[in-house]
Amino acid sequence: FVCLFQNDSTDSPQSYLDVSCYSMSAATAAYMLFCPDCVSPIESSVLQSPVFTKQPGSIVFPVDSQENNRDVVFSCEAQGSPSPLYRWKLNGTAITPKSGSHYSLSGGNLRISHLNKDQDAGTYQCLASNSFGTIVSREASLTFAYLGNFKTHRRNSVSVREGQGVVLLCGPPSHSGDLTFSWIFNEYPSFVKQDTRRFISQETGNLYIAKVEPSDVGNYTCVVTNTVTKTRVQGPPTPLVLRSDGIMGEYEPKIEVQFPEIVHVAKGLTVKLECFALGNPVPSINWSRVDGIPFSRKVDVRKASGVLEIPYFQQEDAGTYECVAENSRGKNTVKGKLSFYAPPHLIEKPEDVQKPIDDSLVWECKATGKPKPSYRWMKNGENLESLEERIQVANGALSISRLTLSDIGMYQCVAGNKHGEVYSNAELRVIAVAPDFSQNQLRSPTMVKEGGDVLIECRPKMSPWGVISWRKGSEALRESHRVSILDNGNLRIQNSTRPDAGLYTCVARNQFGVASSSGTLMVKEPTIITTAPSTLDVTVGESIVLPCQVTHDPSLKLVFTWFFNEQLIHFGNHGGYFEKVGGQHSAGDIMIRNIQLRHAGKYTCAVQTKVDSISIAADLVVRGPPGPPTSIHVEEISDTTASLSWRPGPDNHSPITTYTIQARTPFSLGWQAVTTVPEVVGGHSLTATVIDLSPWVEYEFRVLASNAIGTGEPSKPSKQARTKETSPKVTPANVSGGGGSRSELVITWEPVPEELQNGGGFGYVVAFRPSGATGWMQAAVPSSEASKYVFKNESIQPFSPFQVKVGVYNNEGEGPFGPVITIYSAEEEPGRAPTRIRAKSLSASEIEVSWKALPWNTSKRRVLGYEVSQKREKEEAASVQRTVGNQTSAIIRGVRGSNTYYVTVRAYNTAGAGPPSVTVNVTTKKPPPSQPPVKVMWNTLNSKIILNWEQVKALENESEVTGYKVLYKRNRHSRPSVMETNTTTVELSLPMNEEYFIQIKPFGEGGEGSSSRQITIPRIPGQSIVDCSLTLQ
Repeated sequence: FVCLFQNDSTDSPQSYLDVSCYSMSAATAAYMLFCPDCVSPIESSVLQSPVFTKQPGSIVFPVDSQENNRDVVFSCEAQGSPSPLYRWKLNGTAITPKSGSHYSLSGGNLRISHLNKDQDAGTYQCLASNSFGTIVSREASLTFAYLGNFKTHRRNSVSVREGQGVVLLCGPPSHSGDLTFSWIFNEYPSFVKQDTRRFISQETGNLYIAKVEPSDVGNYTCVVTNTVTKTRVQGPPTPLVLRSDGIMGEYEPKIEVQFPEIVHVAKGLTVKLECFALGNPVPSINWSRVDGIPFSRKVDVRKASGVLEIPYFQQEDAGTYECVAENSRGKNTVKGKLSFYAPPHLIEKPEDVQKPIDDSLVWECKATGKPKPSYRWMKNGENLESLEERIQVANGALSISRLTLSDIGMYQCVAGNKHGEVYSNAELRVIAVAPDFSQNQLRSPTMVKEGGDVLIECRPKMSPWGVISWRKGSEALRESHRVSILDNGNLRIQNSTRPDAGLYTCVARNQFGVASSSGTLMVKEPTIITTAPSTLDVTVGESIVLPCQVTHDPSLKLVFTWFFNEQLIHFGNHGGYFEKVGGQHSAGDIMIRNIQLRHAGKYTCAVQTKVDSISIAADLVVRGPPGPPTSIHVEEISDTTASLSWRPGPDNHSPITTYTIQARTPFSLGWQAVTTVPEVVGGHSLTATVIDLSPWVEYEFRVLASNAIGTGEPSKPSKQARTKETSPKVTPANVSGGGGSRSELVITWEPVPEELQNGGGFGYVVAFRPSGATGWMQAAVPSSEASKYVFKNESIQPFSPFQVKVGVYNNEGEGPFGPVITIYSAEEEPGRAPTRIRAKSLSASEIEVSWKALPWNTSKRRVLGYEVSQKREKEEAASVQRTVGNQTSAIIRGVRGSNTYYVTVRAYNTAGAGPPSVTVNVTTKKPPPSQPPVKVMWNTLNSKIILNWEQVKALENESEVTGYKVLYKRNRHSRPSVMETNTTTVELSLPMNEEYFIQIKPFGEGGEGSSSRQITIPRIPGQSIVDCSLTLQ
């Protein structure tokens, strides 16, 4: 043990002595004592107990007589400071490497040279030690694999009948390590192939033939291979011959290869079960679980070779398996149980701990495994014996009470069952330390409000825990009903007063030393809220100030915090509703602007200083329009009425005075107010009847509540409800007709809207009769969307008057007819053509056509207007334009210059067009000049604008220029004024205080030509002369 003494005082060498003691090896202790600057035992992070980083694994060594000098190495590495030292054990006995020994150490690795399988085979363990203790590695085995030779004597012949089963024995030689078996038939490399009739057991090596055939006669040689050494040996051949005394008859299966009654299988391994039978006929092999559970997909059943293979064995694979061998003569069965086992696996491990001397320790160690693991504990590489009552081991848990320095060391929990062991390491450090306040000085100053309670903590580091005492000033502190020293050494003062202020010192002692720490206690004036609790009442949209006034100790800083319904208010958020307005140091008032209903609730002002915190709450009641009613139900509905019920929403602190009901249909523009009974629904009513509804229409209803403050939000809509059907009441509008083909009476109307049809199966009844007749003819039109009915009869005279009325019906019956109107039957097209057709060219793009009109109304052949058609030579289709009324001329525009057009005219009415007139032709004039005026120049003199331009010359195929049009306007969007001239100059008398836009066009008999570029003449104030020219190319 090494103890270090520390003294921070230079005045009194014998006072406040700190002592710390540690357990370590003598070499480590000497190193630290004589090299104090190299390492400090206080810095425990520098020192480390041993921890394995690499542990030995089991080795199977192949024996080869040709190489006797082979070595093996068991690896072992551990971390630790000081660096660990290593030892090894073989079968629990220490190995002592000596000079000339075939054992040698390199670091922690053990090398074994000149292996001897009789001496070196066994179980090895590595031990790693430093000043903190010793740990033991897991066990690692060394085994030797070899394969001997068969005995060389000759084997006797095996004589069997045809159809009989036979077993040829392999009898493998002495060996170590796993073997595989195969058989040679007659000569290498002819190997026996396994099938339903032949089977080679990989357990015994024997060859089984279920039913011998003549082709099986020959020599059979067993071949054995060691899977570790990869060596292979062959046995002596066994001749198989047939007996000559007959053929073996049929017999039931006899199972010759069967698995044990109980097979123990480790978790995760692959298990193979063998089953094969002799018999005639050749038996079939089938596998199953006795409990009836089907095989999982991973199970491989090789029926041809009689092997059941289960890879990655798990708990659910355990159970009883059955092999059934069956042929036509009978069957035989064998059963065996697969038992699951698992080596131990740690699920709870002990951790490194550091405990004060005299303290207690409990380490838990738990592991899974099957069978259930047992536990033992080791200390420094040796089994821990519970020789002392204070050390107990129970169910894997290690407990040590009243820890001493001798308990320091490395501990290992070993969990094991018959299938293996697992190790877990942990270090126990026991600390003995003199009192030390360097990490936990008394807080100074400590503040408390007058009348309050205060706890002054005293938390020195010391081990074991010693005695705590207190001083105030230089005097020992006396305890009273207000002042008490707690069991943990802390000082509590209740109902503090001004005289309690002062300097307090905590003194700690144990057998290793004494230490103290001091701090000042300050007693402050308490904080008091002077604002009285209140309940405030406001209306939506108003603003209000919530006061929070206090008195407090002037030396302390105040912090105001506000809460709304116990949630912190973040000023600047919440949409800007909340604002701090308390400008005084002792005021924390806030303002709520434009109050909404959601702002109603509990507001808390919390005031905090370094010594105390208090709060006050105010309830804010916000009055506003009522909330939306709920549970809107249509209780009863007829064709024009609906009875509604609802539940009231919150009145928001102002009684509900009235309810308003609104309705919506697929045909309405949003929500509409409806008529109710009673007409005014009072605030205490929760039912009403809506009247004047349309039959057979789907309605939604909602309810709005009102109070003295206003009308609230509407309720959610009710479920859709359809009013009942009734006979229709509305007739079609705009009944008219006429036209159509010969012998037809065409009647048209506007369909009745769906919301006015009052029911399904809606249609129309069309009634008509010739004028002067007494009886009505009727026709039903069974479509609600129909808008036309055509009656055709060869007896109908053209343009005959008929009286017509249109009615309605639906599934509930017939409705009324509309008013009677007069409609004419279809007329005949005009029978004559217009005469005196004249056509002349007005310009290159216009033709004027005139004709003599036909009588306007001659018997049944009216004339409603005329069709004028024109086309150029060799054109198929003609262009047609219509006139209306008794017009006798028309202008055709958009034609081409210098082209010949053929023109006809015919009259038309509702029945169509009459015969065409004679065709006349007309040649249009040459096109107007295509060149615009160029070299346009302008100047102003007094109130005149003088324009000059170059004369435009027409091309050969263009009409001659006969004059020019000057277009001028005051702004871009006004209509231009026009002046015509037959010269290339013009004077415009215009006010000069305006801006003008001017264009010039040439014209001739072919029409107007191309315009010059637009000229802009700016506003020119005063009387002056301005010259400007613009040349346009």
